[in-house]
Amino acid sequence: MKHAPTAATDSGVALGDRIKVPRSAVRVGVARRDITPPIGIRAKNWGPADWERSEGVHRPFALTALALIGGDDRQRLLLAVDGTWWRRVADERRVRETILEGLGLEPDQLMLSLSHTHAGAVLCASDAHLPGGELIPGYLDALAAAGIAAGREALVGAQPGLIEWTQGRCALAADRELDLDGRALVGYNPAGGSDDTVVVGRISVGGAVRATLVNYACHPTTLAWQSREVSPDYVGAMRETVETATGAACLFVQGASGELAPREQYTGDVLVADRHGRSLGHAVLAALDGLPAPGEEVVLDRVVESGAPLAVWTGRPAAADATSAGTVDAVELPLRDLPALDELAEEWKDIDPRSREERLGRARNLREGYIDGSTVAHPVWAWRFGDAIVLGHPGEAYSRLQRTLRARFPETTIVVMNLTNGPGFVYLPTREAYDRGAYQAWQTPLAAGALELLEEHACRLVAALLEASVPGNLSVS
Repeated sequence: MKHAPTAATDSGVALGDRIKVPRSAVRVGVARRDITPPIGIRAKNWGPADWERSEGVHRPFALTALALIGGDDRQRLLLAVDGTWWRRVADERRVRETILEGLGLEPDQLMLSLSHTHAGAVLCASDAHLPGGELIPGYLDALAAAGIAAGREALVGAQPGLIEWTQGRCALAADRELDLDGRALVGYNPAGGSDDTVVVGRISVGGAVRATLVNYACHPTTLAWQSREVSPDYVGAMRETVETATGAACLFVQGASGELAPREQYTGDVLVADRHGRSLGHAVLAALDGLPAPGEEVVLDRVVESGAPLAVWTGRPAAADATSAGTVDAVELPLRDLPALDELAEEWKDIDPRSREERLGRARNLREGYIDGSTVAHPVWAWRFGDAIVLGHPGEAYSRLQRTLRARFPETTIVVMNLTNGPGFVYLPTREAYDRGAYQAWQTPLAAGALELLEEHACRLVAALLEASVPGNLSVS
């Protein structure tokens, strides 16, 4: 919320001044489907795991659809999905294109965003020959069917409403770039800083809260190879905490979390994941409680003489901007010199065989259908709704991406989403991460400098959307 003066005085404040709440006037619809993976599905996401099939369910998985129709009357659909990560271009494309076709949407109208839990089903149909893998193709079909059903319900049920935006703080996310005895590790670094920003959108229709959108950057890596249950990780308890308090659906979308994760992680104790989720949930509720009533802004209304002269700020109805526009546009990113897969096998020959196979499989899948030439096209989706921008891309960018955007456009609420659509399920680390030999830097096929190119591209898209004054779909060259 920001102070918006209406007239100059000696103090810079005048009667009638308001505390501005960023708003988006849209038609909104919300729908949900249960997408809990079947017990027995392949859920081996960690190299040290000595098991392959899930043996239980910690908390249910959800696909939540948010339909957004602004002043340009173009339907746009955000699908927030409890899921791990896409390992192959073909699987992501199959699911997303099935949803687009089923709903009659164009590629610019859909963002499918994964929460990135590391305790979910493997989303890779080429693993069908492995234990538990026979259930993966059917599960991918079920994801697409859930996206179509929830998306249709949300779009058909869309009603005039508001999204009112605010920010909170949560200490869950911490820097996970630790150097120990000259080796770059992936784990809590007590000397590192982190982006603790929680972006929250309160979605209401007719003054009643219909949903809460939560955007936070933190790897869901609480639960690791020790847990044989599928779990949405901390997102599950966060969602329960917020929904219990608000009586409305809660959608979570993962922020730019390439170097961020909980301090306490890599455990099999689901109580730790629940504790993490409650900490984020309470941060969301604290931010919501800082907002005025739906549809209102707080105005400097009058002065009341008491023992002291009292400045009375009162809630008053406020207008909202219905401007909307959208674009999808790719940026060319450079590749580093990539070793051949047999060279990687030789390099990793002395590590645990299970971990070596996990690394090799990821390297193989990252390249298939994505790399063809010396650069790759990395797509970015961006939508404007009134005072807010929703921006998604398929990679795992470091938090510098969202910090740069918010610093460049301080008057605009910006939701930044990693792991959204595809292709390009790759890390985008800082140059410093390359210099220290971080896992994210040697695992990605992208060269140093790719993150900075993505940042500038995203800034250009946001600037163009904010300059758009006529309704309609925006084309950005």
